[in-house]
Amino acid sequence: ADLSHQLRTPVTALRLEAETLRDKDEAARVGEAVDTLERMVTQVIREARRLGRDDVARCDATEVITDRVTFWSALAEDQDRPVGLRLPGTPLPVGVSAQDLAACADLLLENVFANTPDGTPFTVELAPRPGGGALLVITDEGPGFPYPVPVDRGISGRSSTGLGLDIARRTAEGSGGRLRAGPAPSGGAEIILELGPAPS
Repeated sequence: ADLSHQLRTPVTALRLEAETLRDKDEAARVGEAVDTLERMVTQVIREARRLGRDDVARCDATEVITDRVTFWSALAEDQDRPVGLRLPGTPLPVGVSAQDLAACADLLLENVFANTPDGTPFTVELAPRPGGGALLVITDEGPGFPYPVPVDRGISGRSSTGLGLDIARRTAEGSGGRLRAGPAPSGGAEIILELGPAPS
């Protein structure tokens, strides 16, 4: 909570300063930079909270992803983004806590909204992983990733900090899986999150 207060207070001050700029183009540029900073601060706070918890490293991926896609679908509708959804009708137990998987899904979906124009379609698919666990595939029809793909902390692409993909990668690897990112068949971006099976 203290971290959140110390980081968000100056960000709020920056936003208020940006709104007072007389040059509208300059105000828009500064406001966009503040938006990027705010997203980064949110991701840092989520990661700090994750590290401070003692969660059970298992959950039903079907339930968690269904919940997060439902949440983001409201914003997708506001932005005229068609959403393709392919989810299994049965539970998929994975070796990640529900809180961590929800945070991970939010980061990956937020990445779509932050780096593609309004109206850009995207698809979320969840399927069983061979050997146990699950495969979460998120694709969009936007401009695609820069090269190299920013999957490590501190590597930026466009307005991205790379932090979100780095957190997703470490979440996957912590469960015995991995993260892959690259061009989608449609030419946009594709992220494949492999999650290991839930511990027996």
